[in-house]
Amino acid sequence: MQLVLFGVVFVLICFAFVVLFGAPYVPTLSPQVKTALDLIDLKKGQTLLELGSGDGRVLRAAAQRGLLAIGYELNPLLVVYSRLTTWKYRKQVRIVWGNFWNVQLPECDGVFVFLLDRYMRRLDQKITKQARGKTKLVSFAFEIPGKRYAKRRGGLFLYLYD
Repeated sequence: MQLVLFGVVFVLICFAFVVLFGAPYVPTLSPQVKTALDLIDLKKGQTLLELGSGDGRVLRAAAQRGLLAIGYELNPLLVVYSRLTTWKYRKQVRIVWGNFWNVQLPECDGVFVFLLDRYMRRLDQKITKQARGKTKLVSFAFEIPGKRYAKRRGGLFLYLYD
């Protein structure tokens, strides 16, 4: 019984504590994934960075389009799950278990995020400081306060950084 209780508490902690850093796990549905990738419009061989990669579905969809994809995820259970489900694309997809706020972001052509509203200004500052060259950012559901988006489609916002 104690082992079951420990397991339940562990799972709850894994899914709850990430809210302190970005957003709870909410899977992005297939239509939104397609729209996001269409909106960001990266070409084969370019790199997509997903901050809070969850179950890996955006990474898989990016790999299916011929993109390289790097995902950062805090929840260790989701890291294991997404590594298993992206195994087929292991030459194109890399999943990092860690907090993207605490690292220098890798070079990329586009970024996808589904963060809570309260983190969007901080994200904008991080991308502005760390982006190398032209970078596109697609945010699901939340706008960056005070920044004008280039395009909007179905609750997704495209921002351009130089």
